[in-house]
Amino acid sequence: MDKKTLIENIFREAHSKGSFNGAWLYAEKGEIVSKGAVGWRDPDNRLPLQEDSIFEMASVTKHFTAAAVMLLVREGKLSLDDELARYFPDFPYRGVTVSRLLNHTSGIPNHDVSALVRELTEKDNAIPDNGRFFRHVCERNDAPLAPPGEQYCYSDAGYSMLAETVEKVSGVRFEDFLKKNLFEPAGMKDSAVYHIRRDGIPSDRFARNMVLEKGSFVPSDLSVNSSAYVVGSDGLNGCDYLYTTVFDMLAWDRALREGTVLTPEEQQTMYTPGILNSGNLPLENGSEISYGFGWHISREQDLGLIVSHAGCMPGLSTWFERFVDADRVLIFMRCRDFTDEEAYSAFREGIEEIVRDRTPASCSSL
Repeated sequence: MDKKTLIENIFREAHSKGSFNGAWLYAEKGEIVSKGAVGWRDPDNRLPLQEDSIFEMASVTKHFTAAAVMLLVREGKLSLDDELARYFPDFPYRGVTVSRLLNHTSGIPNHDVSALVRELTEKDNAIPDNGRFFRHVCERNDAPLAPPGEQYCYSDAGYSMLAETVEKVSGVRFEDFLKKNLFEPAGMKDSAVYHIRRDGIPSDRFARNMVLEKGSFVPSDLSVNSSAYVVGSDGLNGCDYLYTTVFDMLAWDRALREGTVLTPEEQQTMYTPGILNSGNLPLENGSEISYGFGWHISREQDLGLIVSHAGCMPGLSTWFERFVDADRVLIFMRCRDFTDEEAYSAFREGIEEIVRDRTPASCSSL
């Protein structure tokens, strides 16, 4: 069975088993091998997903934030070694540099973003914007997790701080900076940083994130369990809120390949794993995957360098994986909770086997 058919079959079977509701695209050397969409973009199964439906990308946004930082470094407007206190004198965590925030080794407190935005939303009776969130973190001045460079700790708050830095240094709104300097040059015509709950931005192509609650799918911003966080965090930048399509993410892959936005040297800097003060790589959960500037980084014997990032919010998961040396890219976006965890795990393992030219042991377990 050819790879195109294998990929389509695994996504459609995953949908039939309740483990995938979304869109996908897989390409080799810039040519689309497989693409498609299955399922619904509303909780009532009235609006079918399309291949060009627009999804919230969650933490896949992070490497775009890192790319914005690299452009400002190129322009000489900031340095990777700059301390954040240089730009924000009231920033309480000394020794925290731009590069340490980028690779999650800054040692800033392990903030519970959900709790912080809920606290701010209740206090202000409004969804806080990114600047308000940043000031709140500074005012709280919670004890740091560790000295800079001593420990790896994945941090959404750290990337919201980077977005605020991009805005401060460039003098341009973060959303506008990304649009002008990243999305437009890359040909990402359907991409933007939106705050749809805060600003009420409608689109008939947006896929609503849906959580499973009491046996039914509910939009995450109306969910009893998740709405406070989903709505309250909608004003943040840097760590989320890129909205895009699988086709625009392919355009981004090609722009990176061709050096349209970032030079090969700048990309190599981003693909270099962070190093702790001890000299050790900050590996994730004991795996062989490390973290650079907005990218998870790994190497495989047959395929070489692989960089990737996942995104996750209530009712949503996304995946962007670039096989840099082999020139392949896998993209998928899911906008409903899965109903069968075992089936979802089998699907994830299966699709990764297929794009590596290996036939999954069995598709029947999906």
